[in-house]
Amino acid sequence: MKVAKKDVIKLHYTGKIKETGEIFDTTYDDVAKEAGIYNEKGIYGPVPIAVGAGHVIKGLDETLEGLEVGKKYTIEIPPEKAFGKRDPKLIKTFTIGQFRRQGIYPFPGLDVEIETDSGKKLKGRVMSVSSGRVRVDFNHPFAGKTAVYEVEILEKIEDPIEKVKALIELRIPRIDFEKVEIEVGEEDVKVEFKDQTIDPRNLVLGEILLESDLKFLGYE
Repeated sequence: MKVAKKDVIKLHYTGKIKETGEIFDTTYDDVAKEAGIYNEKGIYGPVPIAVGAGHVIKGLDETLEGLEVGKKYTIEIPPEKAFGKRDPKLIKTFTIGQFRRQGIYPFPGLDVEIETDSGKKLKGRVMSVSSGRVRVDFNHPFAGKTAVYEVEILEKIEDPIEKVKALIELRIPRIDFEKVEIEVGEEDVKVEFKDQTIDPRNLVLGEILLESDLKFLGYE
């Protein structure tokens, strides 16, 4: 059975940087622990996604189409479809004073968040500190690098209600499904969340993202 755009599937994956072998993302808790990227608050295990909806990076999303359910693949993704090419324009120079006014004492390798004069916040990494000047790289840390994913497509979900449940699982982790009512018609979906104990802000954001996902699948 092949995967097509708008299919809802579950998959396992591990992503690493080809040039260095550094693992940056995985659905396996043991792999995360070994790589030193384990997050105690994270959720590990098969991930549900809608193919083509942008739930994974562009290059992986595009490559999933046409693959076989139940098989494992090694997928190589070029920089432009992974974390982007390096842009020299995103390397900026600041004065040390600009940092110190924000209570930051910069050194090479420090991850920083800089607030510009317009109030915009930018995340970057200090490249060098010299003669009162600080050079900061605002490119993604993996910009210009090739990503390699080890992927196993576990399941293609066919049942309409199970599709909705999978997307809820993606958007609102740790939801109590015993307190969720789902109705799926030919053109629309109704979801009601009752007495959930998760953060209301997370629930609202999850509902907004879920609505977008359902529209992508063709529901009103």
